Amino acid sequence: MAQDALEDFAKKWGAKYAYAIKSWKDNWDKLTAYFDYPREIRRIIYTTIAIESLNGYIRKYRKTRTVFPDDQAALKAVYMAIANK
Repeated sequence: MAQDALEDFAKKWGAKYAYAIKSWKDNWDKLTAYFDYPREIRRIIYTTIAIESLNGYIRKYRKTRTVFPDDQAALKAVYMAIANK
């Protein structure tokens, strides 16, 4: 199914995203290894990626604020980073 979806995508968007499609096709074995895992494990992997994305956003937001007067101020900054995402 995944390969069929990639072919459909390539037909529709091949001219605009040729490099991305070539990259997917060149690395197909590595990219599809994800599907070798049971659905429950794939959900954990996917969730972990989302959590890391959020952590990166919080780190980026925190970089502009290097000093916090107390722990409450730091917690508010994290809250604001999440709320603004």
